[in-house]
Amino acid sequence: MRPPAPRIPADPAADPAAEPVLVLGAGPVGQTAALLLARRGVPVLVVDGRPERDAVGSKAICQQRDVLDVWDWLGAGTIAREGLTWDTARTFYRGHELFSVHLADPAASSLPPFVNISQSRTEEVLDERMAQAGVPVLWNHRVTGIAQDGHGVTVECHTPQGPVSLRGSHALSCLGAHGGVVREALGLAFDGTTFDDRFLICDIRADLAGWERERRFYFDPEWNPGRQVLIHPCPDSVYRIDWQVPADFDLAAEESSGRLEARIRQIIGERPYEIVWHSVYRFHTRVAERMREGRVLLLGDNAHLVAPFGARGLNSGVQDAENAAWKLAYVLAGWAGEELLESYHAERHAAALENADVTSATMRFLVPHDEEAHRTRVTVLEQALTEEAARARVDSGRLAEPFWYTDSALTTPCPERPFGGRPPRGQAPAPCPGVILPDAPVTLPGEDAPTRVRPLLREGLTLLVGAAPQGREPGAFLEGVRTAAREATRAPVHALYLDGIDTTGALTRALDPAPGQAWLVRPDAHVAAVVAGGDTAAVRAAVRTALGFTPGVPEPVGAAEAAGLSAEPAADTPGTDPRGDEPAPTA
Repeated sequence: MRPPAPRIPADPAADPAAEPVLVLGAGPVGQTAALLLARRGVPVLVVDGRPERDAVGSKAICQQRDVLDVWDWLGAGTIAREGLTWDTARTFYRGHELFSVHLADPAASSLPPFVNISQSRTEEVLDERMAQAGVPVLWNHRVTGIAQDGHGVTVECHTPQGPVSLRGSHALSCLGAHGGVVREALGLAFDGTTFDDRFLICDIRADLAGWERERRFYFDPEWNPGRQVLIHPCPDSVYRIDWQVPADFDLAAEESSGRLEARIRQIIGERPYEIVWHSVYRFHTRVAERMREGRVLLLGDNAHLVAPFGARGLNSGVQDAENAAWKLAYVLAGWAGEELLESYHAERHAAALENADVTSATMRFLVPHDEEAHRTRVTVLEQALTEEAARARVDSGRLAEPFWYTDSALTTPCPERPFGGRPPRGQAPAPCPGVILPDAPVTLPGEDAPTRVRPLLREGLTLLVGAAPQGREPGAFLEGVRTAAREATRAPVHALYLDGIDTTGALTRALDPAPGQAWLVRPDAHVAAVVAGGDTAAVRAAVRTALGFTPGVPEPVGAAEAAGLSAEPAADTPGTDPRGDEPAPTA
């Protein structure tokens, strides 16, 4: 439908052979980061300490729509299609339903709000995409050290054949919760708390009619008094059950005594079932003091750990990967400077702190730390049985959502489009600078088949423009917006009239643009600015701000140009401008 993402020449400053970006860890965050870099033409090498893929247990099962969107762009739409779609979260107290949250869809995306699918299946699909993309993976390479200099990074690995040194331009550390070797080498603290209570997790296969599209959360059920139970449906009639259990819980004793069987029967009754997998976890809340140190970026659980209620672990890690990948690709192409890479830390560290705040509040409600907090929780739950106002205070986990970069140095504020703060549970913030653009169906000029707006955005910076102001010739006005943006950067920039692509009107209704207003959107689909399209100086300034340039500082000469390579984006595919007569970009 539109040209592929521009192939971005890697930085040849240290080595004309173009040293790869080293992705440490082949879990789903590392896989996503590697695919995103490869999709943009950046050489990449993945290393993992395991001898091979270990497909064990459900682990991170709940994938949010905006993460499914990233994987869909990478050709892994199978995850959304195979995942079990659910759209309702129900919360109970002692057998009584307190409330249910139906997940909103403000702009009619074709992707489901959430799907449940085992992490092992997600990894399998991403492995297939990596093989198709030619992304190399070195198994049996356990990272033992990392060092960096002005030209690149050196990663030391232990292998069965002995020590190995790997060289790359940058490193993305996706080593998970136990990847302390990188944090320690960089001197980064990983402060936080560990919760005493543990959680028993069982994947069971059973026929539970009526539960297939619902997440169920139980406070103080009679079959787990004083504690909680969470039930998630998964594909193939598998249900993930999480019981909160005491700190001294012994799984082996639970099985041998028959108590595990009794736990399961208390929920599902006498119907047949099969245990697919089980484990016991203790949860942590920790955030690394920095997520970027020179040429090394920390992603996912290597940078932040949160309790799983709300599914903010893997979902946040994939958003780390998308944020890091486009910025690193642009820096390597010479389209941006180090400030853009530093904004990875600023934006994703703020997101990690938000997730830690949200999940810590949930854990304080689930696991009161003293008698007074316990009494407060019981009071809230009792009141919620009959009082609507009290239900808003019941915390069973705020579901994962994209972070809003409203305070980022890359975002140009718009007084007419202020951020309203953290929205109510189950709702998305109104579109404004810093917020991710709602997805919606669109049809490009000259195309018959509809697509979604999100994949179009990832090819570069995109300006979505309201109808031309009265008295302005539409084609010339759009070209003026496009030209102003392209004067500010050599990165790919595209401009489209909203009413020329928005065939259903869903996106236009969500944005409600003023005539001539231009919505500047980053490659990760976050709105960078909302400016008057006729104000060419404002357009240029917003573009440069979105790429991390300090006002008055010229754009750097890219390493690609210095080496005699072209860092220009692929030429626009000719088409018919939906508002004028000249050719229009389809990207």
